[in-house]
Amino acid sequence: MKLFAYEKKHSERLRDTLSECTVLLKKDGHFPLSGPCEIAAYGSGIRHTIKGGTGSGEVNSRYSVNVEEGLIEAGFTISTASWLDRYDKELEKAKEQFIRDVKAEAKAAGQNTIVYSMGKAMLEPDYDLPIEGSGDTCVYVLARISGEGNDRREVAGEIKLSQTEIRDILELNEQYEKFMLVLNVGGVVDLSPVMGVKNILLLSQLGAQTGTALADILLGKGNPSGRLSTTWAKVEDYPAMPDFEDINETKYLEGIYVGYRYFDTFQKRALFPFGYGLSYTEFTQEVDKVEVSGEEVSVSVNVANQGKYPGMDVVQLYLSVPTERLDHPYQELCAFAKSKILNPGESQSVSLTFKLSQMASYDEERALYFLERGDYLLRFGNHSGETKAIALIKMSQEQVILTAKNVFGKPGFMELTATGRAEEELNDQIPTLTIEENAFKSETVEYEPNKEILPEVAQLSVDELLYMNIGAFDPNKSGIGSIIGNAGVSVCGAAGETTSMVRDFPHLVMADGPAGLRLAKEFYRDEKGLHSIGQSAIPESMLDFMPKILLFLLSLTSSKKPKKGSKLEYQYCTAIPIGTAVAQSFNEELATIYGDVVGSEMERFGVHLWLAPALNIHRSIRCGRNFEYFSEDPFISGKMAASMTLGVQKHPGCGVTIKHYAANNKELNRYGNDSLVSERAMREIYTKGFGICVREAQPKAVMTSYNLVNGTHTAEHRGMIEDLLRAEYGFQGIVMTDWVIALATNKKGIHRNTLASYEAAAGSDVFMPGGKGDFKEMKRGLEEGIVTKEQLQINATRVLKMARELTEARK
Repeated sequence: MKLFAYEKKHSERLRDTLSECTVLLKKDGHFPLSGPCEIAAYGSGIRHTIKGGTGSGEVNSRYSVNVEEGLIEAGFTISTASWLDRYDKELEKAKEQFIRDVKAEAKAAGQNTIVYSMGKAMLEPDYDLPIEGSGDTCVYVLARISGEGNDRREVAGEIKLSQTEIRDILELNEQYEKFMLVLNVGGVVDLSPVMGVKNILLLSQLGAQTGTALADILLGKGNPSGRLSTTWAKVEDYPAMPDFEDINETKYLEGIYVGYRYFDTFQKRALFPFGYGLSYTEFTQEVDKVEVSGEEVSVSVNVANQGKYPGMDVVQLYLSVPTERLDHPYQELCAFAKSKILNPGESQSVSLTFKLSQMASYDEERALYFLERGDYLLRFGNHSGETKAIALIKMSQEQVILTAKNVFGKPGFMELTATGRAEEELNDQIPTLTIEENAFKSETVEYEPNKEILPEVAQLSVDELLYMNIGAFDPNKSGIGSIIGNAGVSVCGAAGETTSMVRDFPHLVMADGPAGLRLAKEFYRDEKGLHSIGQSAIPESMLDFMPKILLFLLSLTSSKKPKKGSKLEYQYCTAIPIGTAVAQSFNEELATIYGDVVGSEMERFGVHLWLAPALNIHRSIRCGRNFEYFSEDPFISGKMAASMTLGVQKHPGCGVTIKHYAANNKELNRYGNDSLVSERAMREIYTKGFGICVREAQPKAVMTSYNLVNGTHTAEHRGMIEDLLRAEYGFQGIVMTDWVIALATNKKGIHRNTLASYEAAAGSDVFMPGGKGDFKEMKRGLEEGIVTKEQLQINATRVLKMARELTEARK
């Protein structure tokens, strides 16, 4: 297989970074191996390696290296080919039954099969195959897939291990001197039954080179240096969420106590805490200096490699806040940094800085962000479960940071609170630092919306204004392609566009795929438009569930080969690591590199807006879309999203669309589920990362989520869009909806879908993907006074300005 020059460049660039996204959870010193050898390879992930999640997360890369291929290419001899062959037969039988079951379930539920099947994961089947490998080295690759449209289940073969997996993993761990359990997963699995295993590697899902990356790690060409961005624990040890499977309402009873904030505050023991990770080598970390200048805290840490292998280490700082007025988590991540590659015996002074104002809490009663009076403890450690105080920071009086206004309403229940923090015995040697009273600047938000209307927009007819406020659609077509995020006409396989039906105004092309661009790999063009070759524009996970009539209709815009006289064109895109794996690198520079790769391909293929990165919070390990999202922590989520944004937007005419804004934390009835959340939790947990990304990187677009928040759809929530996003965070780009499709509505839900007229009235600029029904509904809303002509003009102005900015930059 001969790659194009850009593919080869991107492949090589990524390969050297992938081990940074992996996390070594356990080790006994038998890895890395001295060289390729005979190896026994077991588990679903050997041949059926998962490069990323399904749905919008699928990237149509030219190739994907599975673990078997990666091992063979690296020089290993696999001694378990017969086991793998027999496993494939078991898997095929299970898949056939799974497809029949899903179709039957969809019919019984009265739901569209395609929508019902999205993100459905087949459970790992139980089987009885003899363990017959040879050699002294063995890997078992456990794989799990999840995706858009459905959530994960706390059952054997999905979040829990199957009985077959437990049996085989434990037997192999005893049988082989050198055994490694490898986790090719996008989310947490409950490892409690196999915690006795000697070596465990969280490989994650690293894109097209996942199999290659594992071979490199086994041979020591890559040293795992990632840290967990989500707490790994027993299923029953996470906060109780009794209504997670309620299709209409979800009460965020845990409030701000999400992830490690819950485990640390309520002294729950995790299997592997947030921030945890080992290395092939051994590091020491010693704090050299802690200083305060104004409100900025600076810490210098000496990191030394005292082991046998080159490697990178991560430094983490946490802050414990006084609890005079509000209750607070035991500690919160406030800064992190990664060392360079350190050779054995080498050391580096790593510097970390943060502003205390970034740790401000939100007081709902007074509608402001503030810092408590009292003693703050600065903590340092290898992970959240093992930190120690390194400085005491004294604040003599309360500091008001930002006076705002409440916008989210009341959830209607009392959320979880901490009952008090135990007194801590401090080392007398730690320094005490005092914050001066004039160190902070107090601000008040001005909530005056920008009402700019360009003269050329003011001259548009009503119909032209409506087109500007709705994604591009052909009034003469059904828009079937939009069901699968394939509504683009300028770039084959693109997810959608802004309208090109208004005068000579430019339009924007949008591509999906948070782990790289999702476009048609091969296509041709003729006088009728663009035509994908085969089904290359359709996510593979959907093909098994598509009715024959729909496949036929879609085939009308595709072909098995180019039309005579037409040229075959290619759009091979690079699949980068999933969002969770990127966050596990704890390396902002690496996130920028991945953004740079995507931005380069956006330029090449004519895409203006990438519908990513996604930075919703890992509220529950059950969320089927967690693989797209970075972390349970909003700080690292915002930082990674900002870094990736900078990498993309360094390319002329390229922008990101950060999503899903906000509280999109489960897939069940995502179009009509109401997230009931307190104002404080929304601001401190679920929207904080968006604010960090906006302030540090100014993304070109924001996509709202499907769900409601306290009774109002996010796309129709003027408080979220105009007040919080634009006025408080300073967002200057355009806001669009997620792809609202009537077909995806859950008929048993009590809440309607987002409506175009209400969305436009809230200051959201583009209703996506757009269709004739949306046009009629918005026109009716204008006539009935739901949305004003002035608001449509304001929205259209923002769309036109962004289209001009990005298209002119590309010239």
